[in-house]
Amino acid sequence: MSADQATNPSKDRLYIYDTTLRDGQQTQGVQFSFTEKTQIAEALDGLGIDYIEGGWPGANPTDSEFFERAPKTRATFTAFGMTKRAGRSAENDDVLSGVMNAGTQAVCLVGKSHDFHVTTALGIELSENVENIRSSMAYMVREGREALYDAEHFFDGYKANPSYALECVTAAYEAGARWIVLCDTNGGTLPHEVHQITKAVIAAGIPGDHLGIHTHDDTGNAVACSLAAIDAGARQVQGTLNGLGERCGNANLTTLIPLLLLKEPYASGYELGIAKDKLAGLTRLSRQLDDILNRVPDKSAPFVGASAFAHKAGLHASAILKDPTTYEHIPPETVGNTRVVPMSNQAGQSNLRARLADAGIEVASGDPRLADILTRVKELEEKGYAYDSAQASFELVARDVLGQLPQFFEVKRYKVTVERRKNKRNKMVSLSEAIVVVKIGKDKKLSVSESVDARGTDRGPVNALAKALGKDLGPYQSIIDDLRLVDFKVRITQGGTEAQTRVIIDSEDSAGHRWSTVGVSPNIVDASFEALLDAINWKLLRDGAQVV
Repeated sequence: MSADQATNPSKDRLYIYDTTLRDGQQTQGVQFSFTEKTQIAEALDGLGIDYIEGGWPGANPTDSEFFERAPKTRATFTAFGMTKRAGRSAENDDVLSGVMNAGTQAVCLVGKSHDFHVTTALGIELSENVENIRSSMAYMVREGREALYDAEHFFDGYKANPSYALECVTAAYEAGARWIVLCDTNGGTLPHEVHQITKAVIAAGIPGDHLGIHTHDDTGNAVACSLAAIDAGARQVQGTLNGLGERCGNANLTTLIPLLLLKEPYASGYELGIAKDKLAGLTRLSRQLDDILNRVPDKSAPFVGASAFAHKAGLHASAILKDPTTYEHIPPETVGNTRVVPMSNQAGQSNLRARLADAGIEVASGDPRLADILTRVKELEEKGYAYDSAQASFELVARDVLGQLPQFFEVKRYKVTVERRKNKRNKMVSLSEAIVVVKIGKDKKLSVSESVDARGTDRGPVNALAKALGKDLGPYQSIIDDLRLVDFKVRITQGGTEAQTRVIIDSEDSAGHRWSTVGVSPNIVDASFEALLDAINWKLLRDGAQVV
């Protein structure tokens, strides 16, 4: 029995290997800085990931710096590279030496396992490729490293030439590799094939507790293929946060991890290094990564998406009020998410009371004010508002009807200007400036802000307005200092001379809370300002601000 199984001998140990910092960085448009890599590594370690693959030492300056100043992790920190090249020894291969010199506990080397790639891409004999694999693994073991063989194109290689694919992985295993990672590099293998082929590898003599699985999502089956490999006996699963990765991405760990911890037969059959209570931070971790990448979170993502526990239909909302399990496969708070009962012109009183209850507002069934709220919502949606995707604005509307909406401050006036002019380099640039005057109690405050970022680039009139509005709110300033705008969506709801502009703003604070507000006007600046006001007022309300 291994030490990992000592706490629960009835469970097999399943290891989670994260490759966000290496394979995830191959996503189009993604390039992590040293600081961002460090933040992600520390967050992964806090979750309880077993292996963190930091990148390829020597491949670029950022990865080199990251390994030189690697964070201290409980997880096994892993460097990635490639098996030695033909015509030289493992000890004298400068590329392999660069990876070994990173000094990590574990090293994962990619090598060919598909005969077509060996003869076409590498241009060497099949036997020479096998020797490259064997000698590279043996070298790492002699150097005291935990060796992983990343069997590139394994499933395609097995389907084309099973005996050669097995010869490659067997050579790595016999040379001392701790893990043989079967890779669906092109992402075209289906779950039933992954299961059958993984079974065949085990039958050929490589134990399942030495097998890993690495899948890509080109057919939308990366998670399913990973589970199929586990079902067949593999005991390490690789993936990335939010499914990052080249082309269509890798197996999404924010989906896989809760599946393994919460769903049968995995929850009772396997022991992970991730404690179940750590799942409560999963949604925040997912959004932290999107924030680092300046990407809009996928609302439809399983478990962690903003719509993962949204119930729009009145029939659903009515049942949810009686028992959430009627339409939820897990409680949303298990993964740090929240239940959402959107409001729209399709809503009935069941939706309304459920949404009000989520906001901490109790209104008895049959209260005539419920009809007043529904009427107000439907009137506003006729004008272009959309409350199914702007829950915070809906709450403010409901509280206004109920007489529960405090007025923290009053906007007396605002002005925005956009100027085009030549800078000192004789280049035409734009400059946005906003002036906002608010009244707080008996005091008036005037704030002015330009919308220029650290690089001297104009970020536009809405950004200038947001900065001016949030610059000085007197006694409320400490509450809104951590408010950030993370997404801005604009839609024209009607055409021609009657055109209305709808603006939806997503906001976030340092505690990881995220909320959406909406504004509508023929003027995009007015619509944006309305949504901004709602964002600030909702945060003040939620954080318990007192009217002065």
